[in-house]
Amino acid sequence: MSVQDALKRAQDVGLDLVEVAPTAVPPVCRIIDYSKYKYEQEKREKEAKKKQKIVHIKEVRMGPKIGEHDYQFKLRNLEDFLKRGDKVRVTMMFRGREMAHMDLGRKVLDRLASDVSSIGEIEEAPRLEGRIIGMLIRAK
Repeated sequence: MSVQDALKRAQDVGLDLVEVAPTAVPPVCRIIDYSKYKYEQEKREKEAKKKQKIVHIKEVRMGPKIGEHDYQFKLRNLEDFLKRGDKVRVTMMFRGREMAHMDLGRKVLDRLASDVSSIGEIEEAPRLEGRIIGMLIRAK
């Protein structure tokens, strides 16, 4: 129907003419109470926000010469982060002459990846960025 006819009908009933789907051909309009429509729309958006899960990115830093106890401690923290649903960025930092032995750092990262394979999976494989090898792990 024409816009004038729709406006006249809305005025007769005492409600508003609201364009619901402007991209449709032809555009879809409804005769409703606009303030009530806005209220319900805001309510739906709030409800959608409540159900939204925010994923944080936590970071675990270590060096290539990490001791066994330190490794286990970092592994436990990493598992806690993954169980909470967060993503974890593992960074292996090299200082000075450690740059010559990057294979040691890669071995530690490979061991870490195999240790957390039951609860997490690698999202970004280990890659070198200057003096740091970084990888990203997410929960399964």
